[in-house]
Amino acid sequence: MSNTVPPKLGTNPLLLTAAFIIIIAGLRAATSIIIPFLLAIFIAIICLPPLRFLQGKKIPNVLAVIIVILSFLFIGFLLILIFESSLGDFSSALPFYQERLNQLTNDVVQLLQPITNESAEQIFNEHVNPSVLMQLIANSLSSIGAVLTNSVLILLTVLFILLEASGLPYKIKQAFSTSKDSLVSLENFIKSVNKYLGLKTIISFFTGVCVYIFLNIFGIDFPILWALIAGIMNFIPNIGSIIAAIPAVLVALIQFGPGTALIIIAGYIIINMVFGNFIEPRLMGKKLGLSTLVVFISLVFWGWVFGPVGMLLSVPLTMILKIALEGHASTEHWAVLLGPSKTNI
Repeated sequence: MSNTVPPKLGTNPLLLTAAFIIIIAGLRAATSIIIPFLLAIFIAIICLPPLRFLQGKKIPNVLAVIIVILSFLFIGFLLILIFESSLGDFSSALPFYQERLNQLTNDVVQLLQPITNESAEQIFNEHVNPSVLMQLIANSLSSIGAVLTNSVLILLTVLFILLEASGLPYKIKQAFSTSKDSLVSLENFIKSVNKYLGLKTIISFFTGVCVYIFLNIFGIDFPILWALIAGIMNFIPNIGSIIAAIPAVLVALIQFGPGTALIIIAGYIIINMVFGNFIEPRLMGKKLGLSTLVVFISLVFWGWVFGPVGMLLSVPLTMILKIALEGHASTEHWAVLLGPSKTNI
């Protein structure tokens, strides 16, 4: 009789690869269901600190959850209303911006015509299409807005998560006989995630406020919309600020020309350097950071899986994975690989 032991999943690279592909295919197929639940989980994590604050003031759990949910509902409804209104105005003005951008492109073509051996117009038609770029921006904003307006499912999920939050450690202990050390590790993990998402949300809010003030000073159209986009994209370090600046710079270019567009670029760089390189590291610490390469790979990967909303969730998802890896000695080296590089190697 053979004593051959069948290969385990954890030691077979082929099985691991197959399992990974099946999981990713399932995630892509269930995008419409998974994205609202992921958003609800992140919102619930952000809402946990004020919920626990209210519970610490001896307010009953149900009443504390209702207060937090109503506060979130008010803020969320206000943001969605502003976003939808600004997006509608931008979509209405989109043909004008496309026409003006085409005119600017034709002017550039005329300047390049004498110094090119082939038709400059042909080069631009093959490699540059500003109309498509503006339409792509509008479509991306519309897809984000469509997810944000799917508020009923998100709100109900947040409500049930918060109702279950206070008794979750006790239920885990009873169900799985979890040791006290494991519960402490779970609490530390939740606190780290709360700290990251909470501080990131506050920093993103003030980033958006600074962008709004800056764009309003120069009279750029739709400053509230670009400020909201800057705040949302601030969840993606380094790359997010570049993506958020593109539509505002294009609108500045169309409205006032290249000089103002360069000033807007400089303003975005200064704002994001102040928040990203000075304020954020001081508040979060260098431990809560990711490598720029990891940020880019996660952006591409989760964007491919979940679309534009996946790009917004990419860094929080990767950051939570890093925090989870840091919680165990056996996986801590993987967390180091995900972290930022040290300059003094």
